[in-house]
Amino acid sequence: MALKTLVIDNEEQIRKGLVKQLKALCPQVTEIHEAGGVAEGIKAINALQPDLVFLDVEMDDGTGIELIKKLGTFNFQLVFITAHDKYAINAFKLSAIDFLLKPIDAEDLINAVDKAEQNIKSKTLDLQFQILQESLSSITINEKKIVLKDSESIYFVKVSDIVHCKAEGPYTEFYLVPQQKITISKSLKEYEELLEPYGFIRTHHSHLINVKRIVRFDKADGGTLILENKQVVPVSQRKKEQILELLNNL
Repeated sequence: MALKTLVIDNEEQIRKGLVKQLKALCPQVTEIHEAGGVAEGIKAINALQPDLVFLDVEMDDGTGIELIKKLGTFNFQLVFITAHDKYAINAFKLSAIDFLLKPIDAEDLINAVDKAEQNIKSKTLDLQFQILQESLSSITINEKKIVLKDSESIYFVKVSDIVHCKAEGPYTEFYLVPQQKITISKSLKEYEELLEPYGFIRTHHSHLINVKRIVRFDKADGGTLILENKQVVPVSQRKKEQILELLNNL
């Protein structure tokens, strides 16, 4: 598949460097254009109708978020370019919209273009962008959402509806209210880092739980947690004291 690509970044050195990397590493990118800011980027998008856009988050005349909002609707694949900021990175991960950290790593770039090529027919990017906006704003924990993708579907899930995450080899099983299970081909470690700021805690090497969904703590057999969905989750010895302290402070 031939991808018409647009790079929007106000830093010329980074923009030119990305163009050079795309030409050298990504043969499916057959046509590359550049824009140096929000206003120029909107004009370029409307004129070119690109398949793939690399978009800087912070530019001199506005942000990448503002650019997308001004477009209203869009039908290209989107990869944000951003400096490292944990809060912003978590927002991108929640939304499952792709992003690259500056300076841009060659392998990450190749993976981003491959992913864009695979997702080119996806119709869910508008919803994913909405979740990104919500995650970057002061939206409450009860309204926060995460995008989960399995081999057949894309799910838009409230973080507060997640009861429990369980590691199954390289996969993570999500247990949601009322009675739903979604299996994702990513590690539990990745979701621990993402969900920890929203009241989740690792109780055991295979289990990550939503603290607000705990019903009781049973001290027998070393300690187990009973969750709202009636699942019984083990507590490792090294986590027991932390869990008890957490429950006492609820």
